[in-house]
Amino acid sequence: MTQDPAASVAAWLSGGTEPERVVLRAAVKESLAALAGAAPGRSVEVRVPPYGAVQCIEGPRHGRGTPPNVVETDVRTWLGLAMGTLSWADAVSRGTVSASGTRAADIAEFLPLR
Repeated sequence: MTQDPAASVAAWLSGGTEPERVVLRAAVKESLAALAGAAPGRSVEVRVPPYGAVQCIEGPRHGRGTPPNVVETDVRTWLGLAMGTLSWADAVSRGTVSASGTRAADIAEFLPLR
């Protein structure tokens, strides 16, 4: 019997075995969609390679090229932020999240996702 995907991710974040890629991809995509729903807009781009990226946070939007406000992180860090097992301040201090631009850190107020 396959374990619940959310439980599988939570166990991994607590030191367990890494879930299958399909589970990680789904968790990242769902959590990015939840962030975009909670913080609609196009002024900050959040990237979690290789699984996804969204634009969020109200404010000036960008048109072409690299957006001025970008948050980029790895899968484990993103899921920790989204699920509340890792704080924004800890991720920044560890260097596992890159936040560039004056609005990038604004996503912290929407984390963890509910």
